[in-house]
Amino acid sequence: MGGMTGENEIGACVRKAVEAYFNDLDGEKPCALYDLVMRCVEKPLIELALTHTKGNQTRAAELLGLNRNTLRKKMQDLSIP
Repeated sequence: MGGMTGENEIGACVRKAVEAYFNDLDGEKPCALYDLVMRCVEKPLIELALTHTKGNQTRAAELLGLNRNTLRKKMQDLSIP
């Protein structure tokens, strides 16, 4: 997966999931959709970055474009060992 192809695939997955969410609302009002999507995406994204870097937090932070301390805080908040 590289460049725009990967971004388009990820975008398509998010689009499909959010459309399904809207279809499943059944008249209920959606709330905090941005936070919901970010929570759903953030944990697997960080876990995959850590797996890809064999647990190296500095390299994972660089891969994600985050400061290492920010990554550590997010890992703590998301209960990622």
